[in-house]
Formats: sequence, structure tokens, C-alpha cells
Amino acid sequence: MSHHRSLANIAKNMLSVFLFIAVVFVCPAALASGLLKPVQSQYQDLKIQSHHVSVVIEDGYATTSIEQEFFNPNDTELEALYTFPVPQKAVVGEFVYWINGKPVIAEAVAKDKARAIYNEQKNQGNATALTEKNSFKTFEMRVFPVQPQQQVKVKLVYVQDALLDHGVGRYVYPMEEGGVDEQAASFWTRNDRAEEAFTFNVTVKSAYPVDGLRLPAHPQALISQSQQDGQSVWYSEITNQSQQQTTEANEAQAVNSPFRLDQDIVVYWRLKDGLPGRLDMIAYRDPQRSSRGTVKLTFTPGDDLGVISQGRDWTFVLDKSGSMTGDYSTLVNGVERGLDKLPADDRFRIIMFDDSAHMATKGFLPVTAENIQNAIASVNRYQPDGGTNLYEGIESAVSHLDADRPSGIVLVTDGVANVGTTAKREFLKLMQKYDVRLYTFIMGNSANTPLLEPMTKVSNGFAISVSTADDMLGHLMNVTSKLTHQAYRNVQLDIDGVKIKDLTPAQINSLYRGEQLTVFGHYFKPGQTRITLSATVNGQKREYKTEINLPESALMNPEIERLWAFSAIRDLEDQMNYLEQKDSDMEQAIESLAVEYGLLTDYTSLLVVEDEVFEQLSIKRQNKQRVEKEQLARQQRGQANAAPTQVDHAQPMFHQSAPSYSSGSGGGSLNGFALLALLGFTAWRVRRHQG
Repeated sequence: MSHHRSLANIAKNMLSVFLFIAVVFVCPAALASGLLKPVQSQYQDLKIQSHHVSVVIEDGYATTSIEQEFFNPNDTELEALYTFPVPQKAVVGEFVYWINGKPVIAEAVAKDKARAIYNEQKNQGNATALTEKNSFKTFEMRVFPVQPQQQVKVKLVYVQDALLDHGVGRYVYPMEEGGVDEQAASFWTRNDRAEEAFTFNVTVKSAYPVDGLRLPAHPQALISQSQQDGQSVWYSEITNQSQQQTTEANEAQAVNSPFRLDQDIVVYWRLKDGLPGRLDMIAYRDPQRSSRGTVKLTFTPGDDLGVISQGRDWTFVLDKSGSMTGDYSTLVNGVERGLDKLPADDRFRIIMFDDSAHMATKGFLPVTAENIQNAIASVNRYQPDGGTNLYEGIESAVSHLDADRPSGIVLVTDGVANVGTTAKREFLKLMQKYDVRLYTFIMGNSANTPLLEPMTKVSNGFAISVSTADDMLGHLMNVTSKLTHQAYRNVQLDIDGVKIKDLTPAQINSLYRGEQLTVFGHYFKPGQTRITLSATVNGQKREYKTEINLPESALMNPEIERLWAFSAIRDLEDQMNYLEQKDSDMEQAIESLAVEYGLLTDYTSLLVVEDEVFEQLSIKRQNKQRVEKEQLARQQRGQANAAPTQVDHAQPMFHQSAPSYSSGSGGGSLNGFALLALLGFTAWRVRRHQG
């Protein structure tokens, strides 16, 4: 086998290396979103009568609005308990419960205090509702009372960044639960059906041209496009209506059937090729109320990262705990095919873990047919079983590394560390000791992302959360491009002129090819400011500069105030990761930020009581004011075209086009047309609306 291959072949082979991951991802959903009731309970299931989801993706973030109606078929008033997975990096601030036909907006209250008030109101027979965060696992919504033979209505709204990778955006509406909470699973049964009505509507509005929208796991989705003053707006809709023929007239009639809330909905959209590297900005500042403005800066670097051709060492760390039982044979087959395509200059080893770690190969092996055959035979001797000793698996992976060769660890896990060392700080300390990149594939909505993501970040690697409804090839394209190209390291942001303060995230570390970087901050007066983004690439410092104007008044995006607060809270949580124990001052800071900005967090809940009860409890209605401001802005944005957000036209920060799947090197030897065909973007069937 030759040790000298073209860069195109190396990139092609690197794509094949990760094919085994794609087959691991295809696993059945364990649990679904739904209404819970205790096992062996005597009453009938409460029903989800309707479940309506509206998503608007615009200005670099997505706003998700969920309205539900619960129905009580029993003769006794009951409490509704609805649970659903935590959406990735969701900023939850709006929770509404209709009391006597009137919508009442929740306030953020310290978690223990909120639960005490809820229980007190419930015991008194008063209408109340509560949304809590159950660690990284689920959001839980409680509503009382649901009167006999009657229904109640609730609404939840959250926002989250909608960043692009290689010009492709991805949005996930999570409904599958990972089933990692065995105690809860044994105590509760769930009703996961929307009985009468389910709708999911997504709208993508962009000042940049969008040439496609796709829902890979939902081919029944209706996709349409309209033109608004030269701008392209894309829509998609999923409903639980089927078409049946009437008996008296030969006309189609929509008939509702129950819709299971057991599969994620994943939406992809793609910008047209050839867009420049750029800096986008949105701001919110109301000088009539405050001098403080909030700004969101999104950097999209140009395609100036070189290709890596040096041989590398790869350690594959594969979860073989009991939850992988149904997928183990597929995993082994995928590993065999992936190893067969490794570049000849690379070496590999395989580590399996359950209750303990097991070295499936004896050290790093050259890529030969014999070594691959022996490695697969060794892997086949294992069977999935036991718990998840993630620490021992990682500890084995960082041992006996060759300092003269670049090293990478590919971790694939769908579980939660529950055997051996489980403290987050120990994982972080371990990764800080070694110069190795960790690339983590996080499988399932209930995986322990608060552990897996920081651990990956410390190593300057990257983490990818994967849904069973994902376009797996799209993920592989992203990974291939990142691992075959240099990265921006030691990223820093310098601002001169009008100051932008309270910058978050506090630490940026690395940025890989095709990724965007988002930074939030505050400013207190309008005017010109100079921005310099610096990074180290292959040991050499690079700088990218521009000037922008911070507006005196900007009223269309009040949600970015919450996004700033959420990012600041994540910074505080990252700091606590490095402490031996919880820090009461930081926890108090998180709680204060969450209450001020009306956020659902590990330390605060969203509480609804009747208006007079809020007054009696001296709970200020500051979140009510914030929600009303955001509702008005959403209404105004819905009636307007997407506003241009690029702010470096006069002095471009980047002088190359942004990376895309068809820009050549990202897909190895595959040409752009072939890549787009594989991704499905060239084959979408579109029903166009006139607009």
C-alpha cells in the first residue's frame, strides 16, 4: 500500500473513516415527549388534544413557539405533567397558561421557591403552572387543575442560535428522549400522542439567498417558497392530516389521526454558494428606556485554511454498554469498513468501554488488511452489556500517545457516565494534561452534554449532537472538512473605539473550517468601533480587521438580550466546572441573571399564578413586560422582509468566499455537484407559492 497519496484521495479516505459512525447513529427511539402518569395509576390518561409548533429562523437565531391543549377524560380534576427533551442551547423565557380564558405570562423564580409556591397554590385549589429543568435531561411542565371533561391551554417559546456550517443551517425540534433516567422510566407511563391536531410549521427568512430546505426524516413535509420583494422565503409544514375520499363526492377531505411525539424533526437549509466571508451584526437598543444596548456579532471566516497531509494516530473509543445492544453488530461492520479506508500514513487503535475499558487492539497499528482483520475479530469477541465507565474509556485513550504524531480521539457514546469516576472536574483535568483533540459524537437528546461538551472544548476539539432524524452524510461532510484542514487556534477578539463590554462567550479557543463564531456584548453609546479577530493557524498569527457602526436605536430584536444572558450564564457554569465544589457566589449570580432576564435554568423555574397572587407574593412582573416587547417585535418582523445584517461591506474582514460543500476541498475528490446530490439539496421537490 502506497504511503504517498494525493490530497484529494486523503480527503476522500477521511470521509470513509467516519462512515462507521453513520451506522451507529441509526437506533430506535427509546422514549418520547408526552404526558406522564404514575405506573399502576387508576385514572385514564390525560390527552394531548393538540400540539402546534411554529418556528421562525431569521437574523441568525430560531424562535420556537409551542402551543398545547390538554384534556381530562376523568371525573376528577387532575394535574398535567408533560415532559420533553431539553433543546440544544435553548433560551426559554416565555411560558403562558390560560386561566379562565385569559393568558397569564410566567415569571422566573428561584427553583425551590417556585416549586413551593406551586404546591401551595395547588393545595389551595388555585390555578397554577410551572416549567422546570431536570438537569440536562428534560423540561417538565406542570399544570393544575385540569378540570373533569375539560381542557387547558399552555404555550412555551424559546430562542436559540441558528448557526451555519459550510453554509448549511440545521434546526432540531427534539421529541425523542434518550431513556437515560431509568428510575423515572420505571415510575412513569406516558401518553405521547397528539389526538386531534398536530402541526409543525417552519419559516426560513434570510437576506442571503437560500436555495433549499429539507426535512430528511419527514418526506411527507410540504415545502414551499415565495418571493417577497426579491427575497426568497422558505416554508415547510407537517400535519397529522391524511387525505381520504368522501363517499358522496369525489373530493379529498382532510382527516385527523393521532400523531406520535416520538421522532425528532430536523430541518436543514442551505445558502447559495459563493457568499463572502463576512461579519454580521444585529443589535437591540431602546434609548427611551436605557442607554445599554446589546449586540450579537457573527463571524463567518473565508476559506483560507490549508489542507493537512501529515499522518495521524486515531483512537476510536466506542460505547458498548447495555444501551447499545440493538446496534452492536452494525457498529462492528461499520468499524471494519471505516478502517479499511484509512489513509496509509495513519495508524489506529480501538478501545471499547462498558463497566470498564477494554483495549481491542494492542497499541497503534499500521493500516494493513491483516491488522484490520485481527482488530475486527477482537471487537467481535465483545458483547454489549453493563454500565458506562466513560472516564476509564477516555483515560485509556489518552495513554501511550506518540508525541511526534498528531493525535485524535473519536468518542461515540449515547449514555451517561454512571460507573467509576463521574465528576465533571476530573474529566476536565484529564483532558487538560494531554495534547490531543477529542471529537465527540453525542447520540440522543438525553446524553450528558454538560459533561461531554466541556470535555471536548478543553481539548480544542468539537462535539456534534446527533439525532436519529439527522442527515448523517451532512454530518460526515462537516467532520471530513474539519479534520482534513487546519483550524483557527487561540482565537481572540479586540475592540477599539466605542467599547463593547461584557463580551460572551468569555473563551473562544478554536474555530474549525466552515464554522461560524457568535459573540454577544453590551454597548452604552452609539458610534464607530474597530474590530480585530486574531488567531493562530499552523503556528502563524493571522488578523482580520474591520470597522462597524453601533446603532443609536434598534428595536427589532429584543430576544438577543436573553441570548446574551444565557451565554453569560454558560460562562459562569464553565467556571464552576473547574472548581472542586459548587460556588455559592456564582450560583447566586446565575440565579440573579436568570430572574432579571426571565430565563428557565437549573436554578430558576417559570411560574404562573393568578395576577393577584403575583401581587400578593411581591413578584415583579418584569418578564411579562419583556415577553410583551418580544411578541410585538415578532409581529413586526413577520410583516417585514428579512433585513440585511452584513456590516463589513466597506472594509471586508475576510477576502475569500465562505467554505461550502461545493467549494472543492471539503468533500475530498467528489465534485460539488456530486456532493450536493448526495446531500439531497438538488433533489428536493418544491411547491412554489406566488408572492
